[in-house]
Amino acid sequence: MREGSIVRNTSETRIEVRIRLDAAQEGGPEIRVSTGYGMADHMLHLIAFWAGFDLDLTCKGDLHIDAHHSLEDSGFCLGKALLAALGERRGICRIGNAKVPMDEALAEVNIDLSGRPYLVYRGAELLPPILGGEESDLWREFFRAFSSAAQMNLHIEYRYGLNGHHLIESACKGLGLALKQGVAVTGTSILSTKGSLD
Repeated sequence: MREGSIVRNTSETRIEVRIRLDAAQEGGPEIRVSTGYGMADHMLHLIAFWAGFDLDLTCKGDLHIDAHHSLEDSGFCLGKALLAALGERRGICRIGNAKVPMDEALAEVNIDLSGRPYLVYRGAELLPPILGGEESDLWREFFRAFSSAAQMNLHIEYRYGLNGHHLIESACKGLGLALKQGVAVTGTSILSTKGSLD
């Protein structure tokens, strides 16, 4: 089983993450997410569900300030746990992509688990300034931390939409689906002409 875990304690957040890329239960993944920020719990649950990952993530953060550190650090730790679970990344498909409609909204997500972290985040002007009681830019920080820690090339584009919740949900479902494709084992060699992923 491909599993990864991380415990990270700072003056701003205390986070524990355990992830299993190949869900243990045939009935679907087992997911428990508790960050203290309800919208983050919902969206991280969606990512894991659509990826087919078992996920246990808890975060105790400085929510008396805002949700910035909690969401950013959760992304960082989730990425670290994913990277650990992938190991040498031998045999993985690497690349995944998805377009997911959510009512009137559509987002497109493309990933490459290449070992070369990069985030392209387009269309954020469609999001309202405040979303789920916090600044919507928190989500860019989450995706940036996640892609950096996972050493993943991540492109997210909000194509169109009117409702901020729908747009973020479309992106999170798309990220889950793209991850499901990217982590899938389709061979035994490292999928790179240079022989390594970095």
